[in-house]
Amino acid sequence: MRIGVRVARSLFASPDLPPPVFATRALRSKFSFSVSCPEKEHVIVEESANFLRWLRGKTGTDISSVLALGNSTYGRSLIALKNIKAGDCILKVPYLAQITSESLSSEIEQLLPRNIGNVSWVAIVLLAEKKLRQSSEWYTYLNCLPCMDEMHNAIFWRKDELKMICKSPVYQETISQQAYIEKEFSALRPVLEMFPDVFGKVLLENFMHAYALVSSRAWETSKGVSLIPFADFLNHDCKCGAVLLSDVDKEISEVIADRDYAIGEQVMIRYGKFSNATLLLDFGFTLQHNLYDQVQLHMDIPLHDPLYATKTELVEKHCSPRISSVDKSNSTGNFFIIKEVKSASSKGKGIPQALRAFVRILSATSIEELQALLAEAAENDGRLARRPLKSKEREVQAHHILCSRLFLMIEGHNTALKMLNSQDDTDYNLRPSIRTRMAVNLLSGELRIMQSAYNWLENYCKRLSGAKEEDALPLSADTELG
Repeated sequence: MRIGVRVARSLFASPDLPPPVFATRALRSKFSFSVSCPEKEHVIVEESANFLRWLRGKTGTDISSVLALGNSTYGRSLIALKNIKAGDCILKVPYLAQITSESLSSEIEQLLPRNIGNVSWVAIVLLAEKKLRQSSEWYTYLNCLPCMDEMHNAIFWRKDELKMICKSPVYQETISQQAYIEKEFSALRPVLEMFPDVFGKVLLENFMHAYALVSSRAWETSKGVSLIPFADFLNHDCKCGAVLLSDVDKEISEVIADRDYAIGEQVMIRYGKFSNATLLLDFGFTLQHNLYDQVQLHMDIPLHDPLYATKTELVEKHCSPRISSVDKSNSTGNFFIIKEVKSASSKGKGIPQALRAFVRILSATSIEELQALLAEAAENDGRLARRPLKSKEREVQAHHILCSRLFLMIEGHNTALKMLNSQDDTDYNLRPSIRTRMAVNLLSGELRIMQSAYNWLENYCKRLSGAKEEDALPLSADTELG
């Protein structure tokens, strides 16, 4: 049996999402050479030889004879040393060369709280190995990992940097993630302090760094959350069919090439299916054109709604999706994930049916309307408000509620992007910072998703009302929200 799933713990990670176009991890750049520089190629080979020699010493077997560490325009990468054919096994890392929670001593393990997350378990293994410095058997690997100021996960952003994305749902998720990591550390600290010879003095920032290293680099394998040296230098291409597989019987993780590679070409792997929101939160980078972005939308039933109690009960029973939170628990709420709607004249794929059902319930003005929705559901498949309302006028009103919510978010994103762009324009010789570019990528991607949904909804309402496109007035932010 072979398995291999990249670790990601954000609200925005969805197993149904396609992979990003290209992704590269925040890796420690200890060398400035490029693979295209012939005079530097021996340095790449030498560094690879040292790293692979260390791994071979741990495992007693070759990890790879066709790959070398190198630097591409995307950062640290793995380069083909020889011609590679599709179907070749290009990398094998035995389980015993992977860092997992099994490395903890039984004495420490027995004292750890049972409710801490899997990432935290491996994070404290890293803390213990870092305390050993050069005496650690993992020193060669640990020395290649990025230090905290080289990582750009949202949890490391300053307050003024986070303000750049305050209009995005990622802003609140970042705060929640920071709070969760702090909670994990508070639960672990008493145990860490009992073993100063193992961990030394561990501060919150030390734990947060170790936690981010694991969450951004680890894989879910048959051994649990695993850090896999050398394999984590592989960058990602969504068009690539190669994935890291875990062979339970052979107790190895391996990569099979999905296409031919020429000497000097960067070898790629597919390691996730994530939006820019998840990439920023869990991996510390974003993509300029992420075709698989999505937006988390939160909808409330206004407290002043005379039918608030009845609608809330119906929504909780029939419509509220269950969203996996940072700590893997389930949180009930009116949260919906919107994906790109490819065409305004299509069926609106990308806008969840549960969301459209929610606004139909929200638009009801009488108990009788809600009872009619319940009766219709009972007569059909049992799902509440999943079909268009019988009154076209009420159906349009319901979807205008959603349009107005999106309109406000679109306006907020547009304003935020204008501010970021104006900052760049103040000095043409000053390149925007990495985090500014990440913020622009995030907001631009979310804006594209919301605009596509808004365009579809507007077109849907026009079709129902029979209005010609040129006669329809644009929706304003003053539209009643329900």
